[in-house]
Amino acid sequence: MIKVAIVEDNKTTREGFETLINRTPGCQCVCACMTAGEAIRRIPKEQPDVVLMDIQLPDRSGVDCTAEIKELLPKVQIIILTVYEDTERIFQALRAGACGYLLKRSAPERVIAAIQEVQQGGVPMTPEIARKVIGQLQGQATAAAEVETLSPREKEVLQLVVNGLGNKAIADRMGVTVAAVKWHLQHIYDKLHVHSRTEAAMKFRTGG
Repeated sequence: MIKVAIVEDNKTTREGFETLINRTPGCQCVCACMTAGEAIRRIPKEQPDVVLMDIQLPDRSGVDCTAEIKELLPKVQIIILTVYEDTERIFQALRAGACGYLLKRSAPERVIAAIQEVQQGGVPMTPEIARKVIGQLQGQATAAAEVETLSPREKEVLQLVVNGLGNKAIADRMGVTVAAVKWHLQHIYDKLHVHSRTEAAMKFRTGG
């Protein structure tokens, strides 16, 4: 069962996502919040696997809320909800620890697919926004040097992440355990000075 939390101030949108999730086999909405303050109070208690996070909330930004929740629950997967493809704010959210984003007008099946995708280690993001985000990272002169510090095995793991494979699929492809993949990923994060798969993948594309 994938436990999902929603942080969205628009009542109609919030209830729509909540109904969609609860009607989907294998998914359950464990809490639906309308403000960042409420989310920070409730979400750590509910321990969701995935959070759908509105990028613009009435009391503070979804970017700040994302960063706070990631500090409290480092393993939670956060998907940013946005009306427009605002490159700068989406980029900030990814830097804060989000693992992808969804347009609020996305079809119901795309919303569910994104939730399942992040739970399996994927990064839901359209090619258009991915290119824009990568373009912003291309100015980081240190990326190539940091990528070169990776071992051949770590580069192999990261290339499979870039290709969209989750931890189990990577483990099966490489003939190792899931624990070994997670161990490699932690070393990759340390060497690239990043905090998530998304940031690591983007830096690898830029520096590799």
